[in-house]
Parts: sequence; structure tokens; C-alpha cells
Amino acid sequence: MLNIGCHLSSAKGYLHMGKEALAIGANTFQFFTRNPRGSKAKAIDPADIEALLQLLEEHAFAPLLAHAPYTLNPCSADPKVREFARIVMKEDLQLLELLPGTRYNFHPGSHVQQGAEQGIEMIAEILNEILQPQQQTTVLLETMSGKGSEVGRNFTELRAIIDKVELQEKLGVCLDTCHVFDGGYDIVGELDKVLAEFDNIIGLERLLAIHINDSLNGLGSHKDRHAKIGQGNIGLEALSAVTNHPQLKDLPFYLETPNELPGYKAEIELLRSLYKW
Repeated sequence: MLNIGCHLSSAKGYLHMGKEALAIGANTFQFFTRNPRGSKAKAIDPADIEALLQLLEEHAFAPLLAHAPYTLNPCSADPKVREFARIVMKEDLQLLELLPGTRYNFHPGSHVQQGAEQGIEMIAEILNEILQPQQQTTVLLETMSGKGSEVGRNFTELRAIIDKVELQEKLGVCLDTCHVFDGGYDIVGELDKVLAEFDNIIGLERLLAIHINDSLNGLGSHKDRHAKIGQGNIGLEALSAVTNHPQLKDLPFYLETPNELPGYKAEIELLRSLYKW
């Protein structure tokens, strides 16, 4: 079965997200650990978490994906912004110990005129502060489209971050199809070549999640504008090739397309109908 879900709101609680996922035919989902543009985490109800864990087990869910808020920038030139990133990520990892097996995804950040090399140093510095040997959660670096001064615009920059982190076994990568396409990786015409490059630079064993999105813009545009499945410049055929690729087919896929729940349900049904395994 294709392991696929979408981004759900945690506003009504964790069990509610699990039930929403089931209602649209999903067997995993992504959620923000807190307001995506805020700082305060919602208080945790242990009974709510326990009920979700039971539901996940009963329905054989694939790993969930927690997403750090967009406001994080661990490589900001402003020390206060970096400290905010450190505090939030540390708190999030403590929370996720209550959800064993969940992975934690974050955008590496923007160096803002400091240069990518300095940005990479700062990101690795924070990861070295917050990662703990005993933690159950794997932290995922997301591939970025390269707009502005984003770090993670190519596989080499992600590898450079990993190389500077002591607990590298706690790190993985989330590949976003819109981001890599906008970043210049031709997953439409040369998917095998792109995956071979990823494997050579980072290692496919570190690829633990995929954001499956179409793109409003063209190859190498560096824009990061998501489109509904089959309604962008990547297209349905190429995205189905991603979900069906022998090296990717067993990974969890998470939709971040501009949809409400009915739209996500339709996309899940569409991609499942094209899944050959």
C-alpha cells in the first residue's frame, strides 16, 4: 500500500488528526508542533496522545511527520532569532518523545548575506546543542528551492550540515518534489539521475520522507510555489513515477498542496490508483 497523507491542523488535538486522516483514506499525516508562524506550543493532553497512539497501531499507520514552525531560522544573523530556533526545536523534540517513531522536519534557514558556509556552521551548531543520544526522534533536513538566501538549495549543502553534526545517526532528509524541481533537479526527465546524485552525496538511507507536491513554476525557477497534483509543471505522470520508484515506493509521502480535506482525499485516491506495488 502507498503510505500517504497530508498536512493536518493540530488545533483540535492529536486524536482528531488521526480520525481526520482515516476519513480521507490516509495512513499517515504531517502536523505543526505549534502555530506555524508563532512561538507558543499548545498544552499537551497525555490522554489525547495515548488515544492517538492506540489508533495509529490499530490502523498500521506509517510514521508521522512533525513540522517545525516557519518562523525558525537557525542561521539568522540575529542572535535572538537563533536562540528562538534553539529553544523551540529543543522543546519540540521533548514533546515528540511522547510520539515514538514520529520524525521532525525543519527548513534549514536563510543565511541573509552571511554566506552559505556561515549558515551551515550555525545550523550544525544548534543541532549539536539540541540532539541527544537517547532521543527517539530523527530530525529531517528539508530540501529547499533556493529562493533568496536559503540554505539547503542543493544536496551538497545538506551534506555539509550533516558532516558537521556529531550525532549524525539522528539526522535524515525530507525531499520536497516542488522544492527540488524549482531548485534545478529534473525529477521529470531524469529522476534516476537525481536519485543517484542524492545517493552519492547524501546517501538514500537518509531519505526518510517525501513531500509530494506539484510546482506552479518551472525547473530551476527557485520560486517555491506548490500546486495541486497534476496541475503544475511537474505533472501527474512524473509524480506517480516518484511514488512508484523502486527506491522510494516504501517511504511515507506527505501532501502539501493548496487543498482542503476533500481535495487531499481526491489526491490520495488518485495517487493510490496509480500505485503499482
